[in-house]
Amino acid sequence: MLIDQPVILRVENIHKNYGKEKVLEDISFEVKRGETKVIIGPSGTGKSTLLRCINQLTTPDSGTVWLDGIDITNSGSDINQVRQSIGMVFQDFNLFSHLSALDNVRLGLLKVKKMDKRKASQEAMTQLVRVGLEDKAASYPAELSGGQQQRVSIARALAMGPKLMLFDEPTSALDPELIGEVLAVMKDLAKSGMTMVVVSHELGFARSVCDEIIFIEKGVIVEQGSPAVLFGNPRHQRTREFLSKINELYGETGKK
Repeated sequence: MLIDQPVILRVENIHKNYGKEKVLEDISFEVKRGETKVIIGPSGTGKSTLLRCINQLTTPDSGTVWLDGIDITNSGSDINQVRQSIGMVFQDFNLFSHLSALDNVRLGLLKVKKMDKRKASQEAMTQLVRVGLEDKAASYPAELSGGQQQRVSIARALAMGPKLMLFDEPTSALDPELIGEVLAVMKDLAKSGMTMVVVSHELGFARSVCDEIIFIEKGVIVEQGSPAVLFGNPRHQRTREFLSKINELYGETGKK
């Protein structure tokens, strides 16, 4: 844990219901600058909804999200400005099929940041180099593997200069042999000091990179702690059962 770093993300008492169903109940945690936190838990337990509440794609029923000291859940906040500060990588790649990798990455720079085309192209190429795809700049999504498409998605998010990166099961749609290339990029980002919150079943990634693991079930934080604590000696029986089941089904790769 990065003791001397400031808190960049503070999630306080987030609640979210869909009708009578409680999806998130009193979720609170902090992320310091440069930290990587991995959120684990059973499917349908609110993990993706939590990420969407953080970047305001979903409005929580109550609670507050603070980004770098600013209450972004306040109705007066500039949501477009907020989303420039938070990069989000989804399960699906969400690339524009009619645009090349370079054009997919620079689109936000042109349309949102209003960069001129030369500077946008330079920044987009810088990010493609960062994810190891400089040789695929002219390729279209249909010409790329799933792992390459996801890396383009990561480059697109990075190009906006975010303070925080959110990853929602970024390898779940990939064939097993393509998972490693995406995780390698994420590991490099963590080592470079990027602040990240990752929803994933990739226990090997969590063990080797993250500062803290948060286990959520039924919309409630059951347990949180360092990888050494949660993998070595979790306090709650339910945490032990879940980790045992994940290892049984997926091992540390996150895939059957």
